Amino acid sequence: MNVGIIVFPGSNCDRDAEMVIRDLLKLPVRLVWHQEKDLSDLDLIIVPGGFSYGDYLRCGAIAQFSPAMAATIHHAEQGKLVLGICNGFQVLTEIGLLPGALMRNRDLHFICDRVSLRVERTDLPWTQEYATKKVITIPIAHGEGCYYADAEVLKEMEAHNQVVFRYCDSTGTVDEASNPNGSLNNIAGICNRQGNVLGMMPHPERASDPMLGLTDGIHLFQGLMKKVAIAH
Repeated sequence: MNVGIIVFPGSNCDRDAEMVIRDLLKLPVRLVWHQEKDLSDLDLIIVPGGFSYGDYLRCGAIAQFSPAMAATIHHAEQGKLVLGICNGFQVLTEIGLLPGALMRNRDLHFICDRVSLRVERTDLPWTQEYATKKVITIPIAHGEGCYYADAEVLKEMEAHNQVVFRYCDSTGTVDEASNPNGSLNNIAGICNRQGNVLGMMPHPERASDPMLGLTDGIHLFQGLMKKVAIAH
């Protein structure tokens, strides 16, 4: 499994993701400068967190025009895997690989915390290592993580089971009190209808190393390894 991590000016979680892939999972990984056009050697593309172009215009609004993102669209259209984390999720909505948009947090404050997520689907490569409705703990760090989509898009997403993770409390209850940023339907992560593109605001790469005392995130990456191993 060959993994590429897109690097924009302002990316700051690319090295975190690289460490997980290279050091914990022992997989080939390369950092892909956003001007690269040929990503055909990759099985998985990760668009990491950070502040691409400083988020000076709007999160992901400038990054969407990078040549590497055109290559990422082509990659996804071939059925290959794409993971967008935090700012990467914002970029994936900007380029149209995922529906909806990410807006300013409900209270207009940057949030850095650990949150509980409920795993809504386990039939995807991303989640096959989790149990159905399992509650996991993953860090968040964002100022524009409030997921929004119009009523019709939201209805279609729910009908096609595109919500992969929801914010919840420690018991798995999904309610307003467990929603850190005002996201509609407590949405923390979604996929496209095909299931090969995932975007999520929480950071699984920051919950992967046992030295940090939090490993709920590593199972997402381990599920991908199993998927690709079966495919090959």
